[in-house]
Amino acid sequence: MIPIYSQKNRIKFIVVIVALIIGAATITYTNILVSKLSEREQELVQLYAKGLRYMINAPSDDNIVFIEEEILSSNTTVPVILTDEKENILDYKNISFPENIADERKNELLQREIEKMKSQHAPIVVPWAEGSENYVFYKDSALLSQLRYYPYVQLMVIACFALMAYFAFSYSRKAEQNRVWVGLAKETAHQLGTPLSSLMAWYEYMKSSPKFENEPITAELWKDIRRLEIITERFSNIGSVPLLRDENILQVTENAINYLQNRISSKVEICVSSSFAPDITAKVNVPLFDWVIENICKNAVDAMEGRGSINLNLSLLGKSQIALDIADTGKGIAKSKMDTVFLPGYTTKKRGWGLGLALAKRIIDNYHRGRLYVKASEVGKGTTFRIVLNR
Repeated sequence: MIPIYSQKNRIKFIVVIVALIIGAATITYTNILVSKLSEREQELVQLYAKGLRYMINAPSDDNIVFIEEEILSSNTTVPVILTDEKENILDYKNISFPENIADERKNELLQREIEKMKSQHAPIVVPWAEGSENYVFYKDSALLSQLRYYPYVQLMVIACFALMAYFAFSYSRKAEQNRVWVGLAKETAHQLGTPLSSLMAWYEYMKSSPKFENEPITAELWKDIRRLEIITERFSNIGSVPLLRDENILQVTENAINYLQNRISSKVEICVSSSFAPDITAKVNVPLFDWVIENICKNAVDAMEGRGSINLNLSLLGKSQIALDIADTGKGIAKSKMDTVFLPGYTTKKRGWGLGLALAKRIIDNYHRGRLYVKASEVGKGTTFRIVLNR
């Protein structure tokens, strides 16, 4: 199976190259047509000029009528203006004007047309009576102008449709991912329910049995049951709108770290600090927020290979937000991978599905309406993740 998501940058590059080739081919082919049509129009104007020359020395009136009707009048598309040597306008064809326009205004517009025609084509010289010369000025027809800009309009339309298709695909993919996340979470919560009920029954039995009185295993069993209840609650909250409450953010963070500290390597030191008063609150869902801290810290422990330090620092961002910076002394992340680490399936470990950071970002961005991103990282020195929450 082709690894589309892991090779998406290369695929995007190939798509862009193919699009450029198609665009270049379209423009080249259209320019060839434009060139041929331009030559045809130039020949038509030259025929018009030859007809004028012939009329000067026409042997009979019948020939003049033939030239007037069959040659000069046959040009119905190419705008032309006939002038004398001083560029005084003698005649014009295929140039439209507003109704009831004054002659002075018409002459002014024709002079402007002559300037435009000069910028496109050199005038054709027509020898006239007594050694004088007239000039035939002309420019591209409306059809030729439209054909010249047609490929660019076509490319714009294709680009608009491609952009719409891209957004539609992205929305569809995100919606599908959401359904997968929700389905997996709900099924996990459902599967945990049965063994959890059984464990609760065993705990009640052990608590009431004299055989297990004063046994530390009973208390430890209760801790594990409580932990499973929290995990079940987390999975149940995925896919539904979690309830956010004003919680003491420093206390919530410390509680999450206290639980985690006893379950990671003893060679990892974790420190929590705050630059504001200890009673500051933020809107969080405690089970889900604990999950985010655990995922980030566990990834940090793996990056440090079980030895190093993790520092969590809380600070205020203006009057409406709180920032939690989680800094480790691990391997660090390359700049090119700072956004990739949040994609589902991305992992540098031999084991694991690469869902921890993706899930953490979803919880913060979607459910808490905050932000989770890599604030800073240096390969070989460590990484700092920042969580932004609303007060």
